Amino acid sequence: MANNAKRVIIGMSGGVDSAVAAWILKRDGYDVTGLFMHNWEEDGQCTAADDWADVQAVCARIGIPCYSVDFAKEYADGVFEYFLNEYRAFRTPNPDVLCNRVVKFGVFRDYCAALGADYIATGHYCKRVGDTLCRAADLNKDQSYFLNQVKTEQLSNVLFPLADVQKPWVRQTAEELGLPVAKKKDSTGICFIGERKFKAFLKTYLPANRGEIVDTSGKTVGEHDGLMYYTLGQRRGLNIGGVKGETGRWFVLGKDVKNNRLIVSCGDESALYTSELSGSGLNIIGAFDMPKSLKCTAKTRYRQADFGATLEAQPNGAFKLAFDIPQRAVTSGQYAVIYLGERCLGGGVIDN
Repeated sequence: MANNAKRVIIGMSGGVDSAVAAWILKRDGYDVTGLFMHNWEEDGQCTAADDWADVQAVCARIGIPCYSVDFAKEYADGVFEYFLNEYRAFRTPNPDVLCNRVVKFGVFRDYCAALGADYIATGHYCKRVGDTLCRAADLNKDQSYFLNQVKTEQLSNVLFPLADVQKPWVRQTAEELGLPVAKKKDSTGICFIGERKFKAFLKTYLPANRGEIVDTSGKTVGEHDGLMYYTLGQRRGLNIGGVKGETGRWFVLGKDVKNNRLIVSCGDESALYTSELSGSGLNIIGAFDMPKSLKCTAKTRYRQADFGATLEAQPNGAFKLAFDIPQRAVTSGQYAVIYLGERCLGGGVIDN
């Protein structure tokens, strides 16, 4: 069946990536419609209005219809409440990972199916091969990390038009097409925080509980604003002088939740390194016969080179991951993402 008999609804963010992805689909003969998702209700704090205007301008330029849909309630219930609960537990969540599973490949996918779409598409840099998820050709922009919790069936009718292109080509193509977002900066951080300082944003939802900052000997060296505001290995924003004699800068070593104390150290960072982790919610994408012990590579942060590891899957989604080389600042609430070569096998949340 020719592409022009296939209807594709593409999620458009107002950025250059989804704009060029939509153009690629139209170029390849699909019947393309753009859909913009309003995922946040609070006025004046994120760029939704400007982004929707950019989506309309882009779609007019490339000659496709576009619409907007309000998923704010689904986002609040399925993503934002999780975000707050993780911070209440003094963990450091990654809401973008959950947003992909709950919203972009969840309610958005279902909404498009109800409209009669044959496929959905996004501007993610990643690749679907059969029922598996793989890295994009542009390894510097690859976003498979953020899709580690998407279920196999959620990817069954998904197109990733940017799978085989490089980001510089996307920018150049947008300029050549005269797209109004050709030079628009890529979005960073979390949409619902916008331009506000993270700590100020969190204070509007979770009460701060100030306490002592102590060094490894138990000596008080300062005062923290609330344990939830700090993450393992953090150096900035401690406000305790930054330097301890000649031994180096202070960094966060851990949290004494029972006594509401932030533990810091300086100089030697060896205590920040660990050789293993345990986690939960292990999600495997695509058919896979999991052995008792699997040699793989992994990431515990997005901007991190793969490291060698051994995965041991346990009942009910629990797992252990042993590292070939100790890794710095492995943080509870973040995701350990598993790779077999170019394939993103899936991942799970880090517990300990």
